Amino acid sequence: MRVLIVLIAALSLLDDVAAQEPYPARTIRLVAGTAPGGITDTLARTSAEGLSTRLGRLVVVENKAGATGNLAIEHVAKSPPDGYTLLLVAGGNVVITPFLYASLPFDPLNDIVPVFNIAGAPQLLVVPGALPVRDLAEFIALARANPGKLNYASAGPGSTTHLAADHFARLAGVQLVHVPYRGAGPALTDLLAGRVQMLSVGLSPVQAHLRSGALRALAAASKTRLAAAPEVPTSAEAGLPGWEMTTWFGIFAPKGTSPEVVQAVNTAMQGVIDEPRTRGRMIESGMEPIGGPARAFAERVRSDYHAWERVVRASGVKLD
Repeated sequence: MRVLIVLIAALSLLDDVAAQEPYPARTIRLVAGTAPGGITDTLARTSAEGLSTRLGRLVVVENKAGATGNLAIEHVAKSPPDGYTLLLVAGGNVVITPFLYASLPFDPLNDIVPVFNIAGAPQLLVVPGALPVRDLAEFIALARANPGKLNYASAGPGSTTHLAADHFARLAGVQLVHVPYRGAGPALTDLLAGRVQMLSVGLSPVQAHLRSGALRALAAASKTRLAAAPEVPTSAEAGLPGWEMTTWFGIFAPKGTSPEVVQAVNTAMQGVIDEPRTRGRMIESGMEPIGGPARAFAERVRSDYHAWERVVRASGVKLD
């Protein structure tokens, strides 16, 4: 009995010592809300590599695709809030998806904690190079002269590409026909072929086609011009202020995660995106590094949540 008591006491002491170890004390899982490939997965792997170096512990990426990111968010929201399970998703999964479904098994504003805003990819309004328009004003004039005859592509109903284009059409006062595809790839293929006349999309997938002249970017849905495409005017410069649509990417933790852990990850990630090589690669691919304190990210999440609620409600789009 005495031996058993001593063993229990020893194990309890070991648990106390482990609990007091500075974070992180073991491997961290970074859950990505998409399948391998694409911007979210690329950012997850870049983040994991950088965090491993700066935190001194292995950070592994776990892809958990499905239900437009809902599976990944639910998984992390229900994980222990100890800092060893983190989430990396596109902002749409947090601030748009809740308004596309009647109900979700988590509350994106309360069940996960904003940790770090990695980068943003502003939407570009892109048209085929052969379309007889030189700027946004001419495209709007063409659409108004041909109501219901110009088509815009999207990566699917409820996607950012869909909602951004729908919002553009309402702001511009034009009637466009929505042609949904199963992903941005097929949508881009038909845009290049001229079977659709417009696509709202991030810079990365279309960058080479803009350089070749196969496509033309008429406006960037951002407050400032993109560093990787400075020749593209902002929406306000192009004559349509108010069309500002940026897909951002961020890291979250389960509700209840300590402020110390949030700060540790935030500080490490700031170092990751401040590294010149990483920053350069992000800018070249059309992403704008963001960073900043977790508090500022939390404020952005709430602000975007309410802004997108208005956009989605106005569109009438539902996925269930």
